[in-house]
Amino acid sequence: MKTKYFAIIILLFALKPLYAQTLKGSVVESGGTERIANVFIRDMNSKAVTLTDKKGNFIIQTEPGHTLIFSSPGYVSDTLYVADMGLKRVKMLVQGIALNQVNILSSRMPFNPRVESADVYRKSKVYVMSPSTWFSREGKNARRLKRYFAREEQERHIDSVFNRVYVSTLVPLRGRELADFMTLYRPTYAYVMNNNGPSLALYINDSYKKFMALPPDQRVVKGLGQ
Repeated sequence: MKTKYFAIIILLFALKPLYAQTLKGSVVESGGTERIANVFIRDMNSKAVTLTDKKGNFIIQTEPGHTLIFSSPGYVSDTLYVADMGLKRVKMLVQGIALNQVNILSSRMPFNPRVESADVYRKSKVYVMSPSTWFSREGKNARRLKRYFAREEQERHIDSVFNRVYVSTLVPLRGRELADFMTLYRPTYAYVMNNNGPSLALYINDSYKKFMALPPDQRVVKGLGQ
């Protein structure tokens, strides 16, 4: 009987590498060599998440057969099917290059980090009597992801009130002009939290007047497409 249990344990250790393998790579801007920092990477199978560092490098726990989603503001989200665990180089298109009259404030993928990435919040905690929680790479990465989730939550709230459908009911802009206007005059999170509907409408109308007063070349946001 002991031999049987021992064999099972050995088998589990043998199978373990198949499940928590480390994939490394980098993310660059398509058509160039510029590295992209703070790209959010999500494993659609295991729900593991990570961010690229300042040099555009990433490390994530995944396995062959899984699908990774790469997303970053201003870029077209990209998908990587993990066929093997070799070093990866992911190229992301600037959003405006891919689509004409694009709305760079496009809808974001539904995601509840407190539920789907509860482990990140657990690992981000710092305990006074546990120095390892202060300096470990795992803890630092978790705290960086937590800050990212907080910013993302704010951006989603802005999107919910400052969106194409609502803005287009207040100003006579469409397509590329509307996208440029919304990019140039996107309100801050603090503003939308402290102003009600009528105040926001007034802000949009005043911003439209300022937008139209600009020289034509200053109304165009570079990178939104031609």
